Amino acid sequence: MEQRLGNSYRMTINEKKFIEQALVSDLRVDGRRPFDYRRLTIKFGSEDGSSEVQLGQTHVMAFVTSQLVQPYRDRPNEGALSIFIEFSPMADPSFEAGRPGEFAVELGRIIDRGLRESRAVDTESLCVLAGKLVWAIRVDLHILDNGGNLVDAANVAALAALLTFRRPECTVGGEDGQEVIVHPPEVKEPHPLIIHHLPVAISFAFFGNGNIVVIDPSHKEEAVMGGRMTATMNTSGDVCAVQKAGGEGVLHSVVMQCLRIASLKAADITSKIKNAVETYNTERALKKVKRHSSLVAVEVDGPETKLK
Repeated sequence: MEQRLGNSYRMTINEKKFIEQALVSDLRVDGRRPFDYRRLTIKFGSEDGSSEVQLGQTHVMAFVTSQLVQPYRDRPNEGALSIFIEFSPMADPSFEAGRPGEFAVELGRIIDRGLRESRAVDTESLCVLAGKLVWAIRVDLHILDNGGNLVDAANVAALAALLTFRRPECTVGGEDGQEVIVHPPEVKEPHPLIIHHLPVAISFAFFGNGNIVVIDPSHKEEAVMGGRMTATMNTSGDVCAVQKAGGEGVLHSVVMQCLRIASLKAADITSKIKNAVETYNTERALKKVKRHSSLVAVEVDGPETKLK
């Protein structure tokens, strides 16, 4: 098995045999069935575009920022979307600070492929001045704890952060109509991104020459698995991307079974993401109402009127 498929968790031969023999009986060391997903928790920060996702023992944070840049020459009317991942040695002893390793690059590519190539984010709506200025959206993913299946957790964190992000409102004016004015949120309400669909990544691990399949592999299972596949799908059943990260070969029938299961899991996770975002938007609207109502109250003190 290639090193990038697993992790640095050192296991004894007896531990590996125990995990493999349990999987033959459709049992897993954490008590789950082969196609049971771990508990998924989605939280949001105090600012728009920040999310925190916990999948079992795996913990990932995401932050979305924007910047006005020049567009690519071959796409003068489209903005840009980029994914950056930071691995902390506190999350896993195998992670090294500084230059991203092979697994970090691969993880970023899987998430980037699912989001960009499926055109989930409307990049044309990010255009301000054709050929001159567009919004570049950057998603920073921070791995806080590696409990296995970083791909799925990071993908959900990126989607949740993108759904709650709002870019500043800007207007074009000036004598030549080429002057761009970016308005702060206190002046004009920022705009949310236009997202057409949610590509959700679902990962599978293969054992026993590809005959045994489990979903959402844990940290220990990744250390002994013989192969891995990630299917990125949306609620419409569209396959946005498929990544088979080396390892042992898998039969066509097994791949199709994984895609059917991934379609059901993707619909369930999409519902959880939308519910969490709806709750966040409701709380955000209430905070905004309270902030504005506090400015309406006035206090009359003699001839002067003061705003509270």
